[in-house]
Amino acid sequence: MALVDGVTRRRERRRQLPEEVAAHVRQQILAGRLRAGDFLRTEPIAEAVGVSTTPVREGLLTLRSEGFVRLVPRRGFVVAPFTRQDVLDLFWAQARLAGELAARAAKRITPERLRRLDAIVASHAEAARRGDGELVADLGHAFHREINLAADAPRLASLLASTVKHLPPHFYASLDAQVASTERWHPVLVVALRAGDARRARTLMEEHVQESAGFVVAMLERNGLWQDAERDS
Repeated sequence: MALVDGVTRRRERRRQLPEEVAAHVRQQILAGRLRAGDFLRTEPIAEAVGVSTTPVREGLLTLRSEGFVRLVPRRGFVVAPFTRQDVLDLFWAQARLAGELAARAAKRITPERLRRLDAIVASHAEAARRGDGELVADLGHAFHREINLAADAPRLASLLASTVKHLPPHFYASLDAQVASTERWHPVLVVALRAGDARRARTLMEEHVQESAGFVVAMLERNGLWQDAERDS
């Protein structure tokens, strides 16, 4: 049994390694440290993440499927352009999917899950007061996860997760503007869910997610993500 468990853990770790590589490179791109046109060498990435070159290639292929990098024949992977409109499009898609999940959750959510949402809202306010950015991000994720689970629509939730992966909430959840937005939207979302008001829950969730787009665009501008393109235009 121990041998089987060990094999399972190793397989799970092998699956996680490319995801760690993708997350690292995605973060470097969004932080403006890697720019459109930069070629990505596998060895420095492997060293930075602490993996071999095989998961680096797998992780870069994941980023290729997301549109963050391109594969140039006989030359390797290169960072692809990532525009303001790309950001807005991603949040538009997230808003529609999250809104539908919230509407379905309003019809199915249990008193126990509502109590958990209340507790998350209270804990988020306390974490924000202490300035604990990591916990703020974790609690924001937990809030939305509870709603997505309540919707009982796993395929729809999976579609949302694949969209969110392009701009992980942990990347921007601790921004002051985002924290203030979350503290404003989450309590009223709980009210709509408790009332079973699907239409209200959908509208609130869509507006909440769409508002985040402006914060992320502003952050990426500060990171200098589009400076080179604007100088060349």
